[in-house]
Amino acid sequence: MTHPIIEDLQWRYTTKKYDSIRRVSADDLAVLFEAMRLSASSINSQPWRFVVIESEAAKRRMFGTFERMHQFNQTHVFDSSHFILFAHNPDYSRRDFDKVVDQYVTDGRVKPEDREKSYGACRFIDINTDASGNNDAWTMAQTYLALGNTLHTLARLRIDSTPIEGIDTELVNKEFARELGGFRCHVALAIGYRHPENDHNAKLPKSRLKMEEVLVRV
Repeated sequence: MTHPIIEDLQWRYTTKKYDSIRRVSADDLAVLFEAMRLSASSINSQPWRFVVIESEAAKRRMFGTFERMHQFNQTHVFDSSHFILFAHNPDYSRRDFDKVVDQYVTDGRVKPEDREKSYGACRFIDINTDASGNNDAWTMAQTYLALGNTLHTLARLRIDSTPIEGIDTELVNKEFARELGGFRCHVALAIGYRHPENDHNAKLPKSRLKMEEVLVRV
């Protein structure tokens, strides 16, 4: 199949070795961050925070969180251009949804006099919240929608990426507690540009299951 979207997705893969010299431009970062902001989420809850690790000091902090496990991912911290933490709010409430509704009014999506009608969506918060007020599983799932959108956007921009669940979540959330502000991180993303010689994955053909194995049309 020939199509620009398919060509982009054929191009992307999980990068194993980055070129530590190359950095993503400010213009491309601006497009990427706006695309992340525009990601879909259940009831438009947007229960996420994206912590972009780009300074040398922040990278040293992130590097240190690999001291106990997943050291095979540690080199990505300094070799990649940027390292992004995808965090979620584990205790999302109506108070958090207030911000969404306020933005509806500001953007003209909802008239001020119809504001209360927007809160019918809160039933989805209730359905996904346990007796202690925790809805971690629901809000964490939304970050993966944002992650998927981010991966596609990066492919369109021809920027390489590595989604990373291999992080020490306890240490990451402790080290970046101030930046996370109560949100929780379980997945990160390295972005940058593949090493021209040392990334073995770049030399391998794309491989996916056949269409009939994964798609059922009824």
